[in-house]
Amino acid sequence: MWSSLARKSRTIMTCLFLGTHQSSLPLIFNSNVLKPSRSFHHNALSNNKLSPAFLTPIPSLSIRAFCTKPSAKMADRAVQIQNPDSISYLTQREAAEIDEILMGPLGFSVDQLMELAGLSVAASIAEVYKPSEYKRVLAICGPGNNGGDGLVAARHLYHFGYKPSVCYPKRTPKPLYSGLVTQLESLSVPFLSVEDLPLDLSKDFDILVDAMFGFSFHGTPRPPFGDLIQRLVSLRDHDQTHQKSPVIVSIDIPSGWHVEEGDIGGEGIKPDMLVSLTAPKLCAKKFCGPQHFLGGRFVPPSIADKYKLRLPPYPGTSMCVRIGKPPKIDISALRENYISPELLEEQVEADPIDQFCKWFDDAVAASLKEPNAMALSTVGKDGKPSSRIVLLKGVDKDGFVWYTNYDSRKAHDLSDNPHASLLFYWDGLNRQNLDQCQRAMQESAWDSTGFPALQLVRVEGSVQKVSDEESEQYFHSRPRGSQIGAIVSKQSTVVPGRHVLHQQYKELEENFSDGSLIPKPKHWGGYRLKPELFEFWQGQKSRLHDRLQYSPHEINGQQVWKIERLAP
Repeated sequence: MWSSLARKSRTIMTCLFLGTHQSSLPLIFNSNVLKPSRSFHHNALSNNKLSPAFLTPIPSLSIRAFCTKPSAKMADRAVQIQNPDSISYLTQREAAEIDEILMGPLGFSVDQLMELAGLSVAASIAEVYKPSEYKRVLAICGPGNNGGDGLVAARHLYHFGYKPSVCYPKRTPKPLYSGLVTQLESLSVPFLSVEDLPLDLSKDFDILVDAMFGFSFHGTPRPPFGDLIQRLVSLRDHDQTHQKSPVIVSIDIPSGWHVEEGDIGGEGIKPDMLVSLTAPKLCAKKFCGPQHFLGGRFVPPSIADKYKLRLPPYPGTSMCVRIGKPPKIDISALRENYISPELLEEQVEADPIDQFCKWFDDAVAASLKEPNAMALSTVGKDGKPSSRIVLLKGVDKDGFVWYTNYDSRKAHDLSDNPHASLLFYWDGLNRQNLDQCQRAMQESAWDSTGFPALQLVRVEGSVQKVSDEESEQYFHSRPRGSQIGAIVSKQSTVVPGRHVLHQQYKELEENFSDGSLIPKPKHWGGYRLKPELFEFWQGQKSRLHDRLQYSPHEINGQQVWKIERLAP
């Protein structure tokens, strides 16, 4: 239905040139006409063939955004930083033409583009403003496609753990928008009239989503949107009086801005975050806020070639990518307010190995990247500690096993001092321990978004080498490339350059190209740490973290583990 309506409406579109300064640009349609143009949308990399436009090198700092946590759950979800000067910016005419192509010969529908746009906006918000600190969201939605993006974003934010509300004063009766309203109502997302809004938005909301007008809007905003825009503008007065003000997120174009010239009068909305869609519009060059993201991920090579678009690659499976540098961060202010069910002594396993395996299974189920990664800390005869990351390769009642080079620094440390500490760090367990979380919710009305955010396990004990038979068995279970790499690497020694390693590897690869058994080097094998102390740490609100310590005690001639709570 939407595609047929779009085709019909294209026949009545005209380019309007209005006499006012703000409307001196060609406009594609009147706001009262059904518009096939997405009011601002979209774009992204094709996951198949990349056009030359996407292959053009984009200068950047080649670093990750320091203010966001890779997630993972952001496994590879860290947002890449792109140089804004190397990215294409669209004029109003180009943006409208691209939408026309998308919904014409390329077969996209309005609801498809709206869904992708709203998801991109929600993902951008979640990258920077975590629900533990910025939970209460108000989406102010206009009557057009920009407002539809805001409705979709509100739905996704609900599922991301936020508490959205919606102000939608001029509802569009079309089935697409009515369906979005029904979806939000089914989630019990409140709809607030303009009269219901508090006079001081800063008291009730942490995030305000400006989804009122997109790039196709022109003229003076009709009531009540002019007043709503001014209320967002006035929030900056709170900043000047050092009062807390909610962050403002504008979708594609800050409402009231000229699509190409920006905030002409200097008195418009000054959002903290701008989420550009398809490609940034020219006005985005005037955006001075700290957070600029690009969202939408569907522009094919044909459009990129036609408009010579230079767009950044999206990292991993992310729906958004940061444009420009993040704001300077006060390291002392970086903090997370963890929310978890209580970790109680009577609920944990009596044996710490069983408790470890339970948490480890949760980390695996959460699809965390390398949940078996652990920090191994040792101390040599000089008394100087050193730490490195190794991979756990076995755990049972006898202890924790890993493999390494027996001539490495850690091996020398363990030879001098056969005691070590292991530390496991599991971040992103927000959807695990469901049974425990549900019990906690039923018993104490605990918020459903507060699944364990961070868990740590620390293990101390004595270390000894595993048997040669055990090392041999594991060595030959590894990929042949890893076996050759273990022979090549004289770990911790100085090498002239990477080319030396490659040459040695190539020679050994040729030697064993017949598939013959690769002998385990004598300098390679495993260690086992026999636990003497465990600590299970779980993040909690207000830094009142749970810390349960297991230590061995003898009772009636039998060794048991004593569980004690440590102050956070």
